[in-house]
Amino acid sequence: MFINGAYFLEENKRVVDELNVFPVPDGDTGTNMSLTMNAAVKEVEAVSNTIDDVVEAVANGSLMGARGNSGVILSQLFRGFAKSCKGKNKLTTVDLAHAFISASDTAYKAVMKPIEGTILTIAREIGEKAVEIAREQQYVDTFLQTLIIHAEKALNKTPSILKVLKEAGVVDAGGKGLIFILKGFYKAITGIDKSIQLSENINIEDKNLEDFTDITFGYCTEFIIKGSNIDLEEIKEKIKDFGDCMLVVGDERLAKVHIHTNNPGIIIESGLKFGELTNIKIDNMRQQHQNKVFEVIDEKIKTEMKEYGMIAVAKGEGLIDIFKDLNVDEIISGGQTMNPSTQDIKKAIDLVQAKNIFIFPNNSNIILAANQAKELSDKNIIVIPSKTIPQGISSILAYNEDLSIDENIEFMMEALKNVKTGQITYSVRDTKMNDMDIKEGDILGIIDGDIEVVCNDVEDAAYKLLESMIDEGDEILTIFYGKESDKQKASNLAKRIEVLYTDIDVEVYYGGQPLYYYIFSVE
Repeated sequence: MFINGAYFLEENKRVVDELNVFPVPDGDTGTNMSLTMNAAVKEVEAVSNTIDDVVEAVANGSLMGARGNSGVILSQLFRGFAKSCKGKNKLTTVDLAHAFISASDTAYKAVMKPIEGTILTIAREIGEKAVEIAREQQYVDTFLQTLIIHAEKALNKTPSILKVLKEAGVVDAGGKGLIFILKGFYKAITGIDKSIQLSENINIEDKNLEDFTDITFGYCTEFIIKGSNIDLEEIKEKIKDFGDCMLVVGDERLAKVHIHTNNPGIIIESGLKFGELTNIKIDNMRQQHQNKVFEVIDEKIKTEMKEYGMIAVAKGEGLIDIFKDLNVDEIISGGQTMNPSTQDIKKAIDLVQAKNIFIFPNNSNIILAANQAKELSDKNIIVIPSKTIPQGISSILAYNEDLSIDENIEFMMEALKNVKTGQITYSVRDTKMNDMDIKEGDILGIIDGDIEVVCNDVEDAAYKLLESMIDEGDEILTIFYGKESDKQKASNLAKRIEVLYTDIDVEVYYGGQPLYYYIFSVE
């Protein structure tokens, strides 16, 4: 069921992406849900076909692979579903009904301010309907068919619940994605299977073959341990004398082991004492470069643990360089259209050798995943809920190493309120929003999430947006020009603003961000 649910969502993810309320080129709900689901399925394919093993694999895989708000909520639905199914040898329609209710309850609790008319509503409707019909419909196929019909009716009502959906003329994207998963469940039960390729959630890089005869420990050995009482410190103690560049991370149920050694067999035998091994990989480093991720880890784990560290999410070489200049320890490549997973964020946390780590998501669709990664770490993680690049930069600039952690949090949170963010991008479809008729290809000016300007020219839209953004008392305007813009146009825009607002300081930087011609920061 879960494998086929992933297949069917994968096949229809573009349909879900196109339901994005905002007509900007970052509608990625379907993609995020599909990548989250695919991560769950990879775990499922590595376990035995028992209910306990499957639901635990789905819960763990979706937790680590969750991307975007929709992916995080989906992972919480699976977590609740798994919790209800534990210890059962078979699932009746009554059991499934309880699992659907548990899924909904868990997801609602995970969201600080649940909003009706979203995937949460569809999950709740599925759960409530399931309980209502479970005892009457004992055949799982007709049970699921009834739930799908009910869920689609509930989905069609979402525009009447959420005004933004009605204005945009769409139903909720997350709810639509959830129904595709349910349809995949149904197709599996009825014997209709879709054998299509799952999207790879892996960046595969070319490896140059060389001779590394001078390497002391020649085999890069890594694997994942699944168990019930994994002792990370004991594993470290058992394998530390058999190599270098050792990394053991995780928790008592799921641990990742990495070490360079000349005795991979001994390392694997040591891991087997703590549970089942999956994702076993042994690379001969004398013949090829090791994975770049672990090159970074090898360097990082040798550094001394410091008091404070920072992680930021950014996309665009200019923006990445700016965060590096601000002494951010780890920069996760991502943002619009490319939300990092919980696992990506957890990996960055593991790389930062600091007791207290500030995370700046810089995108509202990444905050939930950052908070989920926080729960998986034993370090003190503080997620500063920055929704934009300017908010992230402003918060980092508010940091003062001489202050206590609580004082820094206070100043960073205050900094979020003192910056306005403007963005210039384009529309990917026709829609109506805030009484504005928007056509595909129109240039859009957005202030703190609201579309304020619609026109046909990028530079005109930028100038009009800045006129709307800048108020009396504002002191600094920072212009980050993107991949599709250039320095000369950005400088000309700065000069026009300086003539109009003589009291404001204007700074221009190369951001290199895709899809957004300009990002503006007004403070």
